Amino acid sequence: MFTAGNRFCYGMGLAITAAGILAALTGSSPKQGRNASVVLQQLPDGGIQPQASVDSKGVVHVVFFKGKPEAGDLYYYRYPASAGPSSASRPVRVNSQPGTAMATGTIRTEQIAIGQGDRVHVVWNGISAKNSKDGPGMYMAYTRVNDSGTAFEPQQNLCKWTGNLDGGGSVAADTEGSVYAVWHTGAPDNQKGEAGRGVFLAASRDNGATFGRERPINPDPTGACACCSMRAFVDGRGLLRILYRAAMQEGTQRDTMLLTSIDKGKTFSLRSLDPWTLNACPMSSMSLAEGEGSILAAWETRERVFWAPLSSDGRPIRGATVAPEASKSKHPIIVSNGKGQVLFAWTEGTGWQRGGSFSWQVYDSSGRNVGERGHADGIPVWSLLSAYARPDGTFVILH
Repeated sequence: MFTAGNRFCYGMGLAITAAGILAALTGSSPKQGRNASVVLQQLPDGGIQPQASVDSKGVVHVVFFKGKPEAGDLYYYRYPASAGPSSASRPVRVNSQPGTAMATGTIRTEQIAIGQGDRVHVVWNGISAKNSKDGPGMYMAYTRVNDSGTAFEPQQNLCKWTGNLDGGGSVAADTEGSVYAVWHTGAPDNQKGEAGRGVFLAASRDNGATFGRERPINPDPTGACACCSMRAFVDGRGLLRILYRAAMQEGTQRDTMLLTSIDKGKTFSLRSLDPWTLNACPMSSMSLAEGEGSILAAWETRERVFWAPLSSDGRPIRGATVAPEASKSKHPIIVSNGKGQVLFAWTEGTGWQRGGSFSWQVYDSSGRNVGERGHADGIPVWSLLSAYARPDGTFVILH
């Protein structure tokens, strides 16, 4: 198993101490009000693009990017949420082929999911190895933790017949062994550009051991914003949700779209959550999480970020909440602590080759503010946020 220690070795000459992971903890509650507290936690050794998830045993799993933005590597560590990062395992590299992960553009970040037996699954926009003469270019890469829990299995290319990837894909998993890898692209003969793109799904029914060939899942053609990210999530009832950005009407209509499947990815319904008339690619990302009796969705529209609770059929339960006092906000994340409170966080001022700051607000189950809006500097170029909730209800933001 991955082991904890006082030194975290990354390979290839990179190493940090445990203090490196703890260095950015800014106290137990930088912003606090009515029992809602938020802790800030910085990635170790200059890592960017955190992705965190908590398993059924309360263990936090973190994957992040390190290296050249155009050709770097992914690393993974874990620790009990109740103990904190001082007990973190030794980070290990996720991608078996060095230099085959990309961070350029921010939206091509890796994504993770926890599946059956608390196994960790990871997808990312893979790129051909440096010395490859005839590699597949950018593709949907996948790997999972091996059976012994000591390392990651060799990465594989899930694109059996599609290509032309640009924006990032996503992964979701349930407790019964289904794993869903999704990305947006077009069929090999696509001649319509973004209007001919759509969402494709490659499903596994054996906890990621094997995947079927990818297939298009849009019940209606909507196109897909080529350089936007997407998000997949399976809730406690096994319903699969996928958020993505459309590219309709010759690319001028870029609504936030929600795909929902109640039959394990066999069929999908489609709903527009928020229209956006824009003749450009906003390079946006999405977020999904489970709330109390609902699914929580977060997205960007017109340089502002929103969140809303959704019913089982994908309808918003109430009007969307916009981030307060936000300026040029992007890359929203949403998470619930299971105690009736929701953390909404986002970046501000980030863009192409430009870092920025980030803000957050905690809400109660009815959508009312809990405490004051928080704000901090420290988003590196090409990075974004991730978050999770501790067993005591405290929220942790990784940046």
